[in-house]
Amino acid sequence: MAFTKVSDIQSPTDYIQKVYEDALFVARDQNLMASLVTSYSGQGIAPRVSSQWSSTNIVSVNDDDDLTSQAFTPTVLSTLTPAEVGAQYLITDQRAESDPFGVQQAAAVELGSAIATKIESDLVGNFTNFTGGTVGVAGSAMTWGRFFAAAAQLRAQKASGPVYAVLHPYHWHDLASEAAVNGANMNAPQFGDDVMRNRFVGMAAGVMIFESANISVDGNDDAISGLFVPQALALDVRRAPRIERQRDASRRADELNLSAVYAHGVWRPKFGVKIIADASIPTS
Repeated sequence: MAFTKVSDIQSPTDYIQKVYEDALFVARDQNLMASLVTSYSGQGIAPRVSSQWSSTNIVSVNDDDDLTSQAFTPTVLSTLTPAEVGAQYLITDQRAESDPFGVQQAAAVELGSAIATKIESDLVGNFTNFTGGTVGVAGSAMTWGRFFAAAAQLRAQKASGPVYAVLHPYHWHDLASEAAVNGANMNAPQFGDDVMRNRFVGMAAGVMIFESANISVDGNDDAISGLFVPQALALDVRRAPRIERQRDASRRADELNLSAVYAHGVWRPKFGVKIIADASIPTS
């Protein structure tokens, strides 16, 4: 009797490579926030520091006046500290031999979704650290008035660049349920990024609005959404996600080990405004 082996169906190297490629595709397709923030890359785990130089004061001078030297020194705004994350799947020989391509697809989807969710959850979790302003209070409904107040507070910080709003889906439900406001546009711009196009829900007052179910809801059914420009947050990838196979002969199985090293956090905290509002499950 001939025994079917994994190697008869597909070589281990090809098998893992396919899982890796499919997992990365899923991760990229589901990670909105990585497209909206400042991105860095590097190697190692040394922290990355964001500094702001002291501002210059322009004064009026008369003919032959001697200019006075001004201090030009940096102030640390934030520090990104890399950390390693990981997950493991164990695929037994019996499972792989019975349905190799079903297992391959399932592993790729789950691993890709898991790392995408982790990175996006980390980034939206930084909304609470924005210092550009706070709008709303716990237990209150999300309204267009509060949305525009957040946009005004952000612009008062002289933040430059595209302005994004990333809202919890229930916050967007509150806005979408209100009467349409002048200047609101629900047609998606010509995004070059598929995930941005798919998660776009509208535009108002020059703010591109997206939604993310990865914004957490606390025990009182409140959530924190954010308005920001890309410089407000940073993602620093030190080692891109990778999948390594390790044979566990005693268990007749292969381990699929996913790992990545990255840092995240507020980068220019005043360039983000947080919106606190109720995020109870809508019923109408």
